[in-house]
Amino acid sequence: MSLKDQITSDMRDAMRAHDKEKLSALRMLLSSIKQKEVDEQITADNAVIQQIIAKLIKQRKDSVEQYLAGNRKDLADKESAEIKTFEVYLPAQLSDEEIQKIVDEVVTSAGLSGSAAMGKAMGMIKPKVAGKADMGRVSALLKARLAQ
Repeated sequence: MSLKDQITSDMRDAMRAHDKEKLSALRMLLSSIKQKEVDEQITADNAVIQQIIAKLIKQRKDSVEQYLAGNRKDLADKESAEIKTFEVYLPAQLSDEEIQKIVDEVVTSAGLSGSAAMGKAMGMIKPKVAGKADMGRVSALLKARLAQ
């Protein structure tokens, strides 16, 4: 079963269970997938769908920070619930230790050093962690490693 079929099935289950929050989040996700398909005239495969989900999660995390800064815990909780709904469809996330291992491996094998090598290193790391790690965390760990 493809990821899109799984999301559609889960949306139907949410309808039957009268779970309005989950239903709303899944409808939004399917809408984003369809929009991507129409805009780029493609059929979204699992990799594209995971990219869309990662983007939606990043947007929600930014919103949570803004809502908490504005003392709107109710809206922050809603966004957090949507994040939990979306995270189910992503592969397991790498731990900081696993990311650090990949960063060390790339930096050592390519002989990179200094902050000028940041872009080149990120280009080499990104395919290895795509969809499995928050790129902000990867960037912070890489920056610390290159500063040594």
